[in-house]
Amino acid sequence: MNSKKILFAATTLVVGALALSGCAGSGGGGASGGGEGDGGLIGVAMPTKSSERWIQDGDAVKAALEDQGYSVDLQYAEDDIPTQVSQIENMITKGAEALIVASIDGTTLTQVLQDAADADIPVIAYDRLIRDSENVNYYASFDNFLVGQQQAWSVLNGLGLTELDGTPIADAPAGPFNIELFAGSLDDNNAFFFFNGAMDVLQPYIDDDTLVVKSGQTDIEQVATLRWDGETAQSRMEDILTANYSDGSQVDAVLSPYDGISRGIISALTDAGYTVGAEWPIISGQDAEIDSVKAINRGEQYATIFKDTRELAQVAVDMAVALLNGEEPEVNNTTDYDNGVKVVPSQLLQPVIVVKDNITETLVDTGYWTEDEING
Repeated sequence: MNSKKILFAATTLVVGALALSGCAGSGGGGASGGGEGDGGLIGVAMPTKSSERWIQDGDAVKAALEDQGYSVDLQYAEDDIPTQVSQIENMITKGAEALIVASIDGTTLTQVLQDAADADIPVIAYDRLIRDSENVNYYASFDNFLVGQQQAWSVLNGLGLTELDGTPIADAPAGPFNIELFAGSLDDNNAFFFFNGAMDVLQPYIDDDTLVVKSGQTDIEQVATLRWDGETAQSRMEDILTANYSDGSQVDAVLSPYDGISRGIISALTDAGYTVGAEWPIISGQDAEIDSVKAINRGEQYATIFKDTRELAQVAVDMAVALLNGEEPEVNNTTDYDNGVKVVPSQLLQPVIVVKDNITETLVDTGYWTEDEING
């Protein structure tokens, strides 16, 4: 993967093609019946409803499949691995002709995917790469290394060091700036791409002491956040502040890989007495969740990375439909997504950095959120 590519301009977004329906399913893993399409049944396994982005993903995939004439078994496992395994088993038993799976833990589905392969059921890994299985046909996601780079560029931009595309700013402040690092869940392959992309950008600034990690926690195993949980991130941030910033020094920036983690970090900072203003830290994020978009408007979060779930849903659906029609799905990456057993052919979409100044352009004008939702 080319770690030097710089992509900031918003890519063409699918507007209005997939109207997001209401919350599908019935709470903790309840089935969500699809339309009585004559194209057959497709199983869609999503990790949790605790994050609004997965609700939107599930709704968008379901709507797109139904538009193609398929019926849909949409399930949410509430981040419980045995529940997700059981749900996929049930999809196979019901006669699903294809599976679209956003895994909780990408290493735990080997046996159930073997069952799918034995039944000639193709599997599309959705956003999270499924690991340790040869029975993953294709992968639909975003350029996750670039997502990490963009998160790092947004932090550097907030500190006045670079433009949002990573271009150095002339006469930038010399620093040093205190920064703390957060990563996602170690059981999610994407967490490594995000963190490695971010560190590809940040490490030179750490090496020359422009950025200082006072906690000393710079390895992904030290900074990971199990299940991407905001409360876990809040607790860790509180510990960092107590152990490293009780001397009166200030945190200047926090690399956060996900909006829910960012909100936990914001809570910890607020509880520690930080207030929005000149001394408030620069905080990154991902997924353009509505609460974090509002936080960006309030000056609490500096940026998020927008990954349009409508586009991703359509890519996954197109892959599944192509396979069922005996066709070869479109891909644009056949080298970077090695799941430990095979390199999974992938279609990667382009993410977009969102800051306060371009919320309207990137999120409202594209129909992802409305002004009322953002300002409500």
